[in-house]
Amino acid sequence: MSTASDAPGGGKTRVLIVDDHPVVREGLSRRINRQDDMEVCGEAETRSDALAAIAACRPDLAIVDLGLKDSSGLELIKDIKVRYPDLPVLVLSMQDESVYAERVLRAGARGYVMKHEATEKVLLAARRVLEGKVYLSEKLSADFLDILFGGRKGPPGASAGELLTDRELEVFELLGQGLGTRQIAERLYLSVKTIENHREHIKEKLKLSSAPELVRRAVLWVQSQAEGPGAP
Repeated sequence: MSTASDAPGGGKTRVLIVDDHPVVREGLSRRINRQDDMEVCGEAETRSDALAAIAACRPDLAIVDLGLKDSSGLELIKDIKVRYPDLPVLVLSMQDESVYAERVLRAGARGYVMKHEATEKVLLAARRVLEGKVYLSEKLSADFLDILFGGRKGPPGASAGELLTDRELEVFELLGQGLGTRQIAERLYLSVKTIENHREHIKEKLKLSSAPELVRRAVLWVQSQAEGPGAP
């Protein structure tokens, strides 16, 4: 964790960047610090460091990745919502927004930008969120409006992203990344029994009959997320 001075400076908006990739943090920090109205007050790569940084540098905005070293960004967003309800959160992630945007908004975030977008989009989203508005891509905003006002429902073949709870989806992704039950338990600070229960619930919801079938489906899910929208 790194933080700038605790004293607010120059009336600029103070931004905390939470991402487990140093290159991403460095590039985004450099761009934000070039702005006349923003400055980076701290950086963090874990959930615990992020919470400590919020207390130390008192940011006006937190930009959070969904994949962190010690937890998921989704859990961090929930923590922030409880501990710092007035702190707006913008998610910047490689994960498919069509799967995760609704989840992060429910958790308390105010916007979602995918990492392949230009930095200008990130800055635009940050300013929009700081104004008290919600930021989503044009496509996703249109989809949400269509669902809300047009009565359209999602596709008939429900995906893992639609059927699983936040924790189940997290376990499912870690399975797809090659982690075993004990490794997942250690990663999420949960018991092996709890992870086994999650695995069983996932199998039931996805109508899978065996553990190998579950792992194969999880691997396909992770691959599809890396390739873009259209997850199985």
